[in-house]
Amino acid sequence: MKFSKSLFTLFLISAILLVIAPYDASAKTLRGKVSIDGSSTVFPITEAIAEEFRSVAPRVKVIVGVSGTGGGFKKFLAGSIDINNASRRIKSKEVKKAKKQNIDFLEIPVAFDGITVVINKANDWAKEITPAELKKIWNTNSKVVTWKDVRSSWPDKKIKLYGPGTDSGTFDYFTKAINGKSRASRSNYTMSEDDNVLVAGVSGDKYALGYFGFAYYLENKTKINALPIKSKNGSITPSMESINLGTYVPLSRPIFIYARKDAFKKPEVKKFIQFYLEEAGGLVKDVGYVPLPKADYEESLEKIKSL
Repeated sequence: MKFSKSLFTLFLISAILLVIAPYDASAKTLRGKVSIDGSSTVFPITEAIAEEFRSVAPRVKVIVGVSGTGGGFKKFLAGSIDINNASRRIKSKEVKKAKKQNIDFLEIPVAFDGITVVINKANDWAKEITPAELKKIWNTNSKVVTWKDVRSSWPDKKIKLYGPGTDSGTFDYFTKAINGKSRASRSNYTMSEDDNVLVAGVSGDKYALGYFGFAYYLENKTKINALPIKSKNGSITPSMESINLGTYVPLSRPIFIYARKDAFKKPEVKKFIQFYLEEAGGLVKDVGYVPLPKADYEESLEKIKSL
């Protein structure tokens, strides 16, 4: 029996649809809710994934909040959310609390970030800064009041500081990397868990300096400048390349999502995390972060298949 060209084409299309239909159908018919909170740094990635997932599984309600990494872990360990966005690894005291409450979880790296030190566009004196100078500014009981206190050639003008709040994983990471101890920081600065508030503060004051995740700098680079960090690698500005190569030190870091293993019993949560790992490689870069190697996403996918 001979097939006409048009019949063969129809047969081929039908075969393809039969292969892909089960996945599409299962996603389209999924119902339920996926609850996420935590890091403002990881938020742009997770929100981008959630937007794409809503088109695949329109009956699943995906809620993404922003309360900072620490605030998210509090909700995560209380069992009120399925997933926590985290810009740092879970702390030992949080692990102990999880064990005490019989909460088993999965740590899933999703991207690389570079904490970016930013200044106002009108700042024409600070061309670079060293980790030691950042420590001088941000350390506990810092005596720095003016830019001149940091470097004698800089203006004798009050430095206005902006940074994440104490529930932020970025705050934890920055203080450990710069001040040598997590959470060791001066407290007299404008703090917010909302990075857009920090952007507005720095962009509105000539004598301001702040820090937050790389994606928020990229999104607002017409309003603010990134201040290069001078280290053994030279004077390095955060970029996709310098973060990926690890030359932007000491402020390059991995960022994560954490998922409670009991949440994988809900088909909508498992499907969402599978979708997250399948799509992250492309979307991470779109929102301004550095994707992990493809093998890392595949490794995480293998881990969740058995859950």
